[in-house]
Amino acid sequence: MVTTAIVSNPLTGVALDGNDPVSYFTEKEPLQGTVDLAYDWGGVTWYFANKANLDVFKADPEVYAPQFGGYCAMGVARGFLSDGNPRVYTMVGQRLYLFYSTANRDAFLLSPKKAMTDAIEHWAELSKDLSTN
Repeated sequence: MVTTAIVSNPLTGVALDGNDPVSYFTEKEPLQGTVDLAYDWGGVTWYFANKANLDVFKADPEVYAPQFGGYCAMGVARGFLSDGNPRVYTMVGQRLYLFYSTANRDAFLLSPKKAMTDAIEHWAELSKDLSTN
């Protein structure tokens, strides 16, 4: 089984279940994107709710894409990969983090600095063998 660098729907190849990645930063809840405003980056397709968000993402996708490729940030901090759920997320330091479950998000938020430090350390090793397409 090939594990991709960015979590996407295995049938459609779309990231974030079609949610607009920029909308996580600008809206109370993420907006659903549309196939008419699609952009390929990082080996997967991203959908956007409006052209402005698409243009913002194109200018600096690393800022708006979820950290750790959309894998559960707490799982990465613990040294393993599990897909993050685009509906279970948090923003820390103007970055988007996804989680497998609300329990993982709660554990992450107990000590976000430590969790991020651990995740960054583990990500270097975990991401080595991930496919970019």
